[in-house]
Amino acid sequence: MPEAAISEVVARALAEDVGEGDLTTAATVPEQARARALITQKAPGVVFGFDLADETFRALDPEVAVERLVEEGRWRSDGGPVMGIEGSARAILTGERTALNFLQRLSGVSTMAARCVQAVAGTGAVILDTRKTTPGLRALEKAAVAAGGATNHRAGLYDAILIKENHAALAGGVGEAVRKARAYGVEVPLEVECRTLEEVDEALAAGAPWILLDNMSVAQMREAVSHVGGRARLEASGGVTLDTLGEIARTGVDFISVGALTHSAPALDVSLLLEPPA
Repeated sequence: MPEAAISEVVARALAEDVGEGDLTTAATVPEQARARALITQKAPGVVFGFDLADETFRALDPEVAVERLVEEGRWRSDGGPVMGIEGSARAILTGERTALNFLQRLSGVSTMAARCVQAVAGTGAVILDTRKTTPGLRALEKAAVAAGGATNHRAGLYDAILIKENHAALAGGVGEAVRKARAYGVEVPLEVECRTLEEVDEALAAGAPWILLDNMSVAQMREAVSHVGGRARLEASGGVTLDTLGEIARTGVDFISVGALTHSAPALDVSLLLEPPA
């Protein structure tokens, strides 16, 4: 994300948490006190979100020193320290929760993405994210998906055409919806959702280059892969979990979209503790 966008997101988060002032810190911590703290990863996973944590502390103390102790986007099984912060003690304590919220949320998304990619390793299937993101944080969450090794699908409604069941119903059917979309004249990816092999045939006859197999069983997906025979790219979607990913990938689909990457990723456990004075 551009620096200006990161600053805006952080400013909103701090305004939400700090409001007119951090009463606890103001009441208990001397204004001139300085401190050093460590942020520690406490569970296996992929850390992501340093830019947000960094900006959080800098917004409160422009002179703060922030040290990144590990590289983002790498799986770490053992956890351990990931970031050091040194500066105003008040700024560190006031920014602690906001910085950790960004890190735990985005690292959780990256970790979920990495686990999904690991689950389909060797099959050739590509893990895609969806638009099931936190409102206002989509760019951040999609960046976290990419950091975890999965692939971003469309960013929004403006950069691809994805015909869903309701679109098809209003357009007069799957085939007619595809024909209308192709005639619309925009050069963007075009995909259509199909629930049955009959709809798959309609989509193929209309020239659909990308077909989403919606909530099909593994057996139905395998049949669809054989039936399509490479005439269109195939994406599996609906009810996908870590436990079912491997079996779905082995049907031969090209893509698997996983809404849980962003709507249900558990937060990665991270904490901030002050270091004892030297």
